[in-house]
Formats: sequence, C-alpha cells, structure tokens
Amino acid sequence: MTSLLQVKDLSFRWGDREVLRNINFEVEPNQTIAILGKNGVGKTTLIKCLNRVLIPHSGTVKFSSRDISEMSLMELSKMSSYVPQSVRTSFSMDVFDVVLLGRRPHISWRVSSEDREAVSRTLSLLGLEEFAFRKFDKLSGGERQRVIVAKAVAQDPSLFLFDEPTSDLDLRNQIEVMKRIVEIVSDKKSEKSAIVSIHDINIAARFSERIILLHEGEVKADGSPSDVLNEDNIAEVFGVTCEIVDQTDDSPMRVLIKDEV
Repeated sequence: MTSLLQVKDLSFRWGDREVLRNINFEVEPNQTIAILGKNGVGKTTLIKCLNRVLIPHSGTVKFSSRDISEMSLMELSKMSSYVPQSVRTSFSMDVFDVVLLGRRPHISWRVSSEDREAVSRTLSLLGLEEFAFRKFDKLSGGERQRVIVAKAVAQDPSLFLFDEPTSDLDLRNQIEVMKRIVEIVSDKKSEKSAIVSIHDINIAARFSERIILLHEGEVKADGSPSDVLNEDNIAEVFGVTCEIVDQTDDSPMRVLIKDEV
C-alpha cells in the first residue's frame, strides 16, 4: 500500500534555533495520528511544514511520493486541508458560504449543485445545520472553530492537518469534533487520514490510533497510545508523574496526572 504522506529528515530553524531535527515518519490511509509534546516543542511548526505554510530548512515532504515543493497551491489544496490553531479572521458571510470556500479547489467556473450538496452534507455531519445562515462574525470562538473544521472537511482532501482543533471548544464539542474526524478517516472507502496536533493527552489517547511524541525537536516515540504513553515518556517529556489506566470495554485509556517530577 502506498503511503499518503512521507516525511524524511525534516529539519526547521527559526534563525539560529533548531526547532525540528531529522523528523521521519509516514502516514498510511485511514489513520488518525496525534502529535503530542509540551508547548513550544514544534507541533505547530511541523503541521505548517507539512502544508508548505513554512519551508523546512532541510528534508522532504511528499504526498503519494510527490514532493510538495513541486506542487501548485491548487494541487496541494486538493491533497490536504489545514485548520490553524485559532481563527482570527471575521468573515461577514453566512456560515454556508464560509464552508463553501472549502470547495474552491474543485470549482472551475461556478459553484455546482454537487458543491452545495457537499457543504450541506458536511454541515449535517458536524451538527451545524442550524448555523448555515448565521453570520460567521457573530459566532463565538468555539462556534467559529467548528465552522473552520467543516470548511476543511468540505474541501475533501486526502489528508487533514489540524492544529489544536479543540482548543476553543467546550468539553462536549471537543468530543463531538474528534468523533466526527475519526468517523471520516475510518471510512475505508475514502482512504483519508488526519494528523492532529493536540495538547490534551487523554483526548489523544482516546481518539488516535497512533501518537507521534515530540521532545526537544525530535521524535521521542511513535506508535500506539498504549506504547507511547507510558510513565517514563510522560515524565521525561512533560515533567510530571502519572498513573496509566488501561483501556477496558467500557472506558478508554486514561492518563492521570499526579505531580511535577
């Protein structure tokens, strides 16, 4: 099976400071992957390098074996969609039209009925039907974040790149958004995957099948939540002691934080 994404020896610097160093991983279809690490470790920088928002100092990023540096922005937009950590732009538009912007890579001359149907399906999937004709700039921060996630879904890419998509959401909507992301990605007919930069260890443990743990600019661990989230890794990366509660039939794996190291 050909991987969707191949990252090889990726490094990135801000001036003389090396933020990311020799990052290597591949993404297969139908994977939900969480990027974990303490604040400032380079999670957002990595997400941006994967979508050419930032240009790596060295290394390569390839979609289906094609280097993204050789793609046009339109080609790249058909392959991946990017949701930033926070939404600061206030569109004076209906929510429906904001989500419709996600269809731009697929629109040649004018919006088709297929594009409008795709937006309607996306709003329904994410429970946003009642927002369709509300003004985007009148929504709360959390509501705007859900709409921007919907815009990314309507874009219909092979790979979703989410940077802290739940940061502005209340607990219920955090769970709802992550459930919908997993639902979309797990559909074997679509062969989509998602990379989610996230700060909540337990959200990552519950909804991702794979975790890439960053520490001091490098990949500290890469594997299933049960393999990556152990007491030693959490102590070294986050500087806290914890207790791991294993997954059961009734409850997902949980990490109970105790104290600082």
